[in-house]
Amino acid sequence: MRSNAAAKLESITLKSVDFALLLIVLVLVFFGLIMVFSASYYYSISQSDNPFSYLIRDGIWVVVGLAAMTFGMLFDYHMYCKRNFAIGALIVCFLLLILVITPVGTEINGASRWIFIGPITIMPGELAKLGLIFFIAWFYGTKPQRADSLITGLLPVFLVMALFAGLIFKQPNLSTAITVCGIVVAMQLVAGMHWGYIAFLGALGGTALGGLLTFAHDSYWVARMTSFLDPFADAAGDGYQVVQSLLALGSGGLFGVGIGKSVQKSLYLPEPQNDFILAIIGEELGFIGVLALLLMYCLFIWRGAKIAINAPDQFGLLLASGVVLMVAIQVVLNVAVVTSSMPPTGINLPFVSYGGNALIMFMFAAGLLLNISRQIPKYREEEIETIK
Repeated sequence: MRSNAAAKLESITLKSVDFALLLIVLVLVFFGLIMVFSASYYYSISQSDNPFSYLIRDGIWVVVGLAAMTFGMLFDYHMYCKRNFAIGALIVCFLLLILVITPVGTEINGASRWIFIGPITIMPGELAKLGLIFFIAWFYGTKPQRADSLITGLLPVFLVMALFAGLIFKQPNLSTAITVCGIVVAMQLVAGMHWGYIAFLGALGGTALGGLLTFAHDSYWVARMTSFLDPFADAAGDGYQVVQSLLALGSGGLFGVGIGKSVQKSLYLPEPQNDFILAIIGEELGFIGVLALLLMYCLFIWRGAKIAINAPDQFGLLLASGVVLMVAIQVVLNVAVVTSSMPPTGINLPFVSYGGNALIMFMFAAGLLLNISRQIPKYREEEIETIK
């Protein structure tokens, strides 16, 4: 039998889970399940004569995601703070990013972002985000002084970031490449990188982007990149999806047309259950519905930031920060894409959009935050004992 002290410690750690964060995640996930069903209804019928096909698949992924979140919550996050795991995860992600742009990858609508292994679909770009978070949390978490050194601490991570972003950009997937860069740079700032390096990176990135636009002006991704500036100029071509998205948002008004009553999901907006699900939410639930959803994300970010600030160690701080930054950056980019504020490249809405890889990854990442929150009281008790 376990000792009373061990049982008491387990009780304390289980009770100390951030239930507010857990509730926020569950609300987002089950709201997403409802909206995926609503958004995919007619598209699902056109694809399989079954209006419930996307709902069933999304429901299965929600169950798997709940298992992943439970795993992330219950097993000590320090098991990821090991050199072999961090570097191994990075290498696996790198190899998958190489494979997806070879014949092994599957090209759909001009982009190669998927690897199909029987019934299993792998999206290396999604896995790369989490792999980089683990690597950076280990790299700076085990030796915080690395953030002060340009040559031995910052430059190696910049090179890894550029390599990963370049491979993702090659798919092409601009939004995910931007997300990866945003996560890396923001985590470095959390680790202690000087703000002056941001100006250097900005100038370098601007120069590279200008060169690419100049010398590859007729390529597929450049056309996609510039179409958002005036989507109505080519409303039947590159601007079609964004135009339909804007029409959906405009039709929703303040309170929306009502759940399940969207017009744009009736085969006007392509695959509305995916990256543009926010447009359907705006049409059916209106500005108030979108605002409420964004408020839930703000609450998630607030709780996640609180966990990061109170994390027991530097690794926990960086791991929690990486997860929060990943969600925050992706929400901002998805809203920007749906409202034609940036190029319409694939970026899903965390916890809400249809897609197994992203949903399972985000729920596992949320489990990591909950895991860190469990250990904060134990850490504070140890601090008090040390002071005594």
